[in-house]
Amino acid sequence: MLHDPNRVYVFDTTLRDGEQVPGCQLSTPEKVEIAKELEALGVDVIEAGFPISSPGDFQSVVELSKAVNDPIICALTRANRGDIDAAVAALKYAKRPRIHTGIGSSDMHIKYKFNSTREDILARAVDAVKYAKQFVEDIEFYAEDAGRADNAFLAQMIEAVIAAGATVVNIPDTNGYCLPSDYGAKILYLKENVQNIDQAIISVHCHNDLGLATANTLAGVINGARQVECTINGIGERAGNTALEEIVMVLKTHHELNLKTNINSKHFSKLSAQVSRMMRMPVQPNKAIIGKNAFAHSSGIHQDGFLKHRENYEIMNPEDVGIDESDIILTARSGRHALKHHLERLGYVTDKINLDQVYEKFLTVADQKKEISDNDLLSLMSEGEEHTYKNGYKLNSLQVECGDTVNPTATVKLEYEGVEHEAKAEGNGPVNATIKAIESVIGKDIQLKELTIQAIHGGSDDVSKVNMRVSYEDKSYLGYGFSTDIVKASADAYLDALNKFL
Repeated sequence: MLHDPNRVYVFDTTLRDGEQVPGCQLSTPEKVEIAKELEALGVDVIEAGFPISSPGDFQSVVELSKAVNDPIICALTRANRGDIDAAVAALKYAKRPRIHTGIGSSDMHIKYKFNSTREDILARAVDAVKYAKQFVEDIEFYAEDAGRADNAFLAQMIEAVIAAGATVVNIPDTNGYCLPSDYGAKILYLKENVQNIDQAIISVHCHNDLGLATANTLAGVINGARQVECTINGIGERAGNTALEEIVMVLKTHHELNLKTNINSKHFSKLSAQVSRMMRMPVQPNKAIIGKNAFAHSSGIHQDGFLKHRENYEIMNPEDVGIDESDIILTARSGRHALKHHLERLGYVTDKINLDQVYEKFLTVADQKKEISDNDLLSLMSEGEEHTYKNGYKLNSLQVECGDTVNPTATVKLEYEGVEHEAKAEGNGPVNATIKAIESVIGKDIQLKELTIQAIHGGSDDVSKVNMRVSYEDKSYLGYGFSTDIVKASADAYLDALNKFL
């Protein structure tokens, strides 16, 4: 079989092995939806189901065969003719069909699962491949529990099924038992001791019972396997399968391996979330590649190093897996550099800010909360303007008069560089009157472009957040204010915007 020796084919079994997890069952339309995303991702093979197992699985293979054009559509069977007949019927509409048939190869399975002998099992394996080959050209054979099989017998079995017509031979670590060194040596043994091994692609299918699925898959690839069998998010029986996103990014990151896949990794984040949602399987936060903490930094030392040079603490770009940017999480362990980064992201010119004093206030809040949000920062910046800005306007006093029988009137006292200024103005509402009073003190041509008011939690006594966008000399500036008094919050937001450029 001729193929690029540096090309690793990706066989996705999310819709077969992954869907066997209790509670993760999908309807046929849901499977079709995920299959189309897998096609966009660039997988080479989609294992669509186990047709003999249920009418639903049979129909899923039929519908996926109709819906998908580029990937090979694969149907699983046991090594018997009834299973194979069902698979052939289900694959009727597949543009590129594959039958995946096989039988146990370890003495454990031969004795306790099949109550049989090596000779009988070998004959059944060969018969299944020959029978399937009459209907479908592309036949993959799995030697179940190959991880615990005797290597000499395994080699005998693999040589026999290739001679019978198998185009791919799957060497599964069915129970996640192998150590990477042992599994890699097993693949190498087959490469060196199966005479016709060049006529088939070696595939690796590893489970994660000891947390070694990705490591074992990589060991297999390094030793000559050229197909990897995986699932999105690593879902699957028991502790799961090799996570597709992990093995792909290992190969993409380690250029010295000189191995490539056809996967567009920018789809990972979206597809991971889709599979998690549809299969009701949350992704653990510290999951490699696509966990919400995979590109998050909270330690002050790490944050400082990351902000100075990303590669100090990241070996991948988040954009490469479909994540917009890394997260600098503000906690009590964060340093000034991280605080400065977030303030600048929110539009503050940190040269105008007393950063040391803001940082002390930040630590006080951070000691009370596990994580500091943007709203927490904005609230912190709107308090104590005399500390926040080196030369900013501070609201010393605000009095508002309004009601059915009077024109709304606001009186403000603003302090700037130690001098207090007072002004009074009428408006078409208390907020408008307050802004006009502040404008009369400032004496600048400032235009209010946008004002939004948001209740942080809900309820009439809640803290309100006011976002305000103003324009000055053709540039826009955002300001924020927080208070149980909407008028006070609006005044703070207006001054916050002004202090960013005055």
